[in-house]
Amino acid sequence: MLRLVLQEILLFSLPFLTFAGWLLFARRSPLDHAEWKPQWTRLVLAGLFIVVASLVMTGLTAERTADGYVPPRYENGRLVPGHFQ
Repeated sequence: MLRLVLQEILLFSLPFLTFAGWLLFARRSPLDHAEWKPQWTRLVLAGLFIVVASLVMTGLTAERTADGYVPPRYENGRLVPGHFQ
């Protein structure tokens, strides 16, 4: 689960890292607040778009299995606990 969260954080930060790289390439300071201020909205929206697109693609292309969680149930008067198959 931690890997998935870190992966989404990395995907969200891609536009910010790309912009910082562009600032370095253009010989501007990536630490200057004036360079970042006009771009915050675009960078956040681009990051959100990348994260949502990755989640949609994962949902569409993920491997489906018939196995999964079997909820608890009564069988012959006894409670059979839930389990994973």
